[in-house]
Amino acid sequence: MNTRPRRRSGQRNERPPLSVFPTTLWQYPSQHYNASDGSRQQGSKHYAGATPSWVIWQLLSRYTRPGDTVLDPMCGSGTTIDVCNDLGRTGIGFDLAPSREDIIRADARNLPQDAASVDFVFVDPPYSTHINYSDDPDCIGKLSAAGDDRGQAYYTAMEQVIAEIHRVLRPKRYMALYVSDSWEKRKGKPAGAVLGGPFMPIGFELFARLRRHFEPVDIISVVRKNDKITRGNWRKAAVEGNFFLRGFNYCFIMKKGES
Repeated sequence: MNTRPRRRSGQRNERPPLSVFPTTLWQYPSQHYNASDGSRQQGSKHYAGATPSWVIWQLLSRYTRPGDTVLDPMCGSGTTIDVCNDLGRTGIGFDLAPSREDIIRADARNLPQDAASVDFVFVDPPYSTHINYSDDPDCIGKLSAAGDDRGQAYYTAMEQVIAEIHRVLRPKRYMALYVSDSWEKRKGKPAGAVLGGPFMPIGFELFARLRRHFEPVDIISVVRKNDKITRGNWRKAAVEGNFFLRGFNYCFIMKKGES
């Protein structure tokens, strides 16, 4: 299913035509796709931690229909709303620190949205504390998924987000959570010590919590050719520090039951 003619070879900002990925390994070629109206950006390229619009397009193409209502409780720079506009869906975006006027300020743990009122939910939460999303002290991105309490505050907050997603989603409809595992860099390490700190299996932990509310549909591994992790200095640091550079994200696709 192509939505845009092929661009001439060698043309600047060339991207392949959109088509539904058939396997559970999704490799997207760029952060943004070329939309049907000719625009080449969804959300903001300057927003740290922005979701690749290719991923959202894949999900909405499979699990929604034109006219459906799609909600993103952590909307960031508005990528989900832009993809909804391109596909003829109604996008609702909430965020604790709205970046533009069509995003409503709200905490994902307590959404101002009626129960069973949306057809699909997409969420790309913080992966511990690596990105400073806002100065709001209630931001989940300020909660570590590591530490002495094994990230209890982070996972408690995410359990509340997942419960809210279940509440607002209509029965027998779908949601997706996009996330990565992580590790916490050791502070003040002595010379010669291993750089890699505590590993945080955020994906497995959140998947277990999702299963308390939803039926699993599938697990997607999302990868992208990333020039940064192939650079010599990054590769050398990973080998010498005995840690792994993150090479993929999970995309958990879940379905709500009949109630």
